[in-house]
Amino acid sequence: MVKQIVGASLIVGALFTGTALAQTRATDDQQRDVNQQSRIEQGLQSGQLSTKEAGQLERGQQAIDRQEAKDLKNGSISASEQAKLNSMQNKESNAIYNDKHNAVKGNPNSASSQRMQADVQRNVNQQERINNGMRNGSLTNKEAGSLERGQAHVDRKEANAAANGHVSAGEQARIQGSENHQSNRIYNKKHNGVTK
Repeated sequence: MVKQIVGASLIVGALFTGTALAQTRATDDQQRDVNQQSRIEQGLQSGQLSTKEAGQLERGQQAIDRQEAKDLKNGSISASEQAKLNSMQNKESNAIYNDKHNAVKGNPNSASSQRMQADVQRNVNQQERINNGMRNGSLTNKEAGSLERGQAHVDRKEANAAANGHVSAGEQARIQGSENHQSNRIYNKKHNGVTK
């Protein structure tokens, strides 16, 4: 009987440890998303990044968000999935660094750059809301994965809008529509009563 209790305790402990590890991996990935979006925004504000470069970096963020969504679909991230995500995030981090330190400069005061700055700042805010929801338990990993699909959709719109180096008022309005939809999704998932 004692062996059965000890065995059951070890199994339960392993399950909690595995769940905690998967949750930690997911929240670490979310924090890295926040950090990388913040670096893109800072580059736009300082003129180190042009609107076109920021759009290209948003394309990289889209790929990361899509991978996170795929990995979190089952509620956890395996070690091999985490390794792939780390590799993608490292590649994106290097791309941000390289674009911020090349000869191409942006005009942070241009209307186009201002629009892109506002959109990227909104990405930072939305990623922080997802990250906070995961940390405080109001979002499950599966819910975060679903929200990452939405973030990838917004990133794609930003990348497409900035592909020619200019974000028009009409393009920004369409991006903001997607951001508003995503914001509502984040709120609803954080307040639906489903917790981890």
